[in-house]
Amino acid sequence: MKRKFTSAVLLSLVLPAMAFEVEKVDPPHWWTGMKNSQLQIAISGKDVGLADFTVSGNNVKVDSCVKVDNKDYVFLYVDLKNAKPGNFQIDMKQGKQKKKIDYSLQQRKLSGEDRIGFDATDVLYLIMPDRFANGDTKNDNHKMNRHTVQVDRNLPNGRHGGDLKGIENHLDYISDLGVTALWLNPVLENDQEGGDYHGYATTDYYRVDPRLGTNEDYVRLIQKSHDKGMKLVMDMIFNHCGSEHPWHLNPPTKDWFNFQDKYVQTSYRLTPHFDPYVTTYDKKLMDEGWFVESMPDLNQKNPHLMRYLIQNSKWWIEYAGIDGIRMDTHPYAFFGPMAEWCKEMNEEYPNFNIVGECWLGNEGGAAWWQQNSRLDENANSNLKTVMDFPLQGVVEKAFNENTDAWNGLNLVYDKLAMDFLYPSPNSVLTFLDNHDTDRFLRTMPTNLGSYKQALTFLLTTRGIPQIYYGTEILMNGTKAKSDGDIRLDFPGGWAGDPISAFTAAGRTPLQNEAFNFLKTLLDWRKGAGNDVISKGNLKHFMPTNGAYAYIRSYKDKNVFVLMNGTDTEMNLDMERYQEVLAPFTKGKDILTQKNVSLDKTMKLTPREVLVLELQ
Repeated sequence: MKRKFTSAVLLSLVLPAMAFEVEKVDPPHWWTGMKNSQLQIAISGKDVGLADFTVSGNNVKVDSCVKVDNKDYVFLYVDLKNAKPGNFQIDMKQGKQKKKIDYSLQQRKLSGEDRIGFDATDVLYLIMPDRFANGDTKNDNHKMNRHTVQVDRNLPNGRHGGDLKGIENHLDYISDLGVTALWLNPVLENDQEGGDYHGYATTDYYRVDPRLGTNEDYVRLIQKSHDKGMKLVMDMIFNHCGSEHPWHLNPPTKDWFNFQDKYVQTSYRLTPHFDPYVTTYDKKLMDEGWFVESMPDLNQKNPHLMRYLIQNSKWWIEYAGIDGIRMDTHPYAFFGPMAEWCKEMNEEYPNFNIVGECWLGNEGGAAWWQQNSRLDENANSNLKTVMDFPLQGVVEKAFNENTDAWNGLNLVYDKLAMDFLYPSPNSVLTFLDNHDTDRFLRTMPTNLGSYKQALTFLLTTRGIPQIYYGTEILMNGTKAKSDGDIRLDFPGGWAGDPISAFTAAGRTPLQNEAFNFLKTLLDWRKGAGNDVISKGNLKHFMPTNGAYAYIRSYKDKNVFVLMNGTDTEMNLDMERYQEVLAPFTKGKDILTQKNVSLDKTMKLTPREVLVLELQ
């Protein structure tokens, strides 16, 4: 019988099967002994979805092989319950074409319980790596895969060349200041057209941006920080990635992003999460709108995407030894998947910590986001720490030499009085400023009275304090011109800088006064004052005639903080403070090391602040 062949059949007989390519495997390796024994291996490359997959060796079993809308992606789920440290093999076959991947399983260096996060015993020092110090000029203009941006320090919003080596070179300076943890703005690859020096447009979740260094450089920085008694907090972003991420250029599924077919901007309003009268429209716009056009909004409801992100968090903990995570734009992502992420992280690493950037102006909104909030019995974020934006919003007014002390200090008092809303007030992150706000010092001060009071309050009130790099040398600025004005280069971080504020000789007398004041306070806080400040009860008195006082008490230690918020000398009647001072007759001021008598009337100089260890 004579057979007829269609043109399509003839082509299939003549042409070989399309070759598939493996371009990326995430995560690049893994560990045995995790509480969740299932591992997702995301394999991407041209036509990998056309291949068949099997695994062999090391008692590894395949749970499922998920082939999605896009044939350039495959999600292989394997069970490692019975696996041991070593390798197993992933075999791929399409027709006569065969490939294999030797996949490494490693022994964990520490158990999940032994990963200790940051808490109120710590003080975080926030650094934008591109703006701190340039330790390796060879990586300044590293050729990227898609967009190479030249370093130009004259551009406020351009790349300036700071890197991980620059931070490493100045660890002694940071440690000497007295902080106990570093928080670095994102260090992962941002291969974007504008360079995205800030780091918030990720294009590879497993690769440090080569203009900052290598993965190995990052691990070394963390190890050296640990050697000096400092932790390191990693900035992560699950709400969005960069528009040049391979996912956005070639989406794995039709629902990998929100508003995948067009750019729709978020409302930047977070109240729809807990608004009892919220409309579907407003909730969707907040949840699914993009932060900016260059940062497409990820859909955390896609289970394969969320598993990828959860594993990425664990990978950096196990691989690099990070001591905490700061989650950027936490409430802009979907509540449910983010709550599940926190829950799984808490189960795997019960003593670890995650702080979410929950930028709300009132305590009710911020407290709603903290783990075990009583404000919504139907929702639990499982997020241990939230950023205290409500308090930060008043400190500039409260501790400003041009602000009336009655109004200013009462703002602080009233904010702390709302702590009953927080499930754990001592686990909120407190700060005067950061990379997204105006500097606490808008301009260079002429005297340090208000500055000293603000830092004293930050470091002796409840919570986990964070200091923005350069605060110790009076760096100042506002966002009026651009974000670059609040992210200036640290003087002396670049070869050829005319001065170096890393040394006392390079600082002005006023800068040295500020540095030495902060160092004294920080050294005391991490030493003799650590327990009473990090664990102690807080009782404060309503500000009266411009004076504000509070006491921290823990076991047999008591620290009394007293400040004159006015520009005039005051004679303060101490009678109203006797309910906490009655047993004591004097105190040692940790700022001056002088003994102070607790008389019936105390004379305070303008803007004076005392931190008294009661005796």
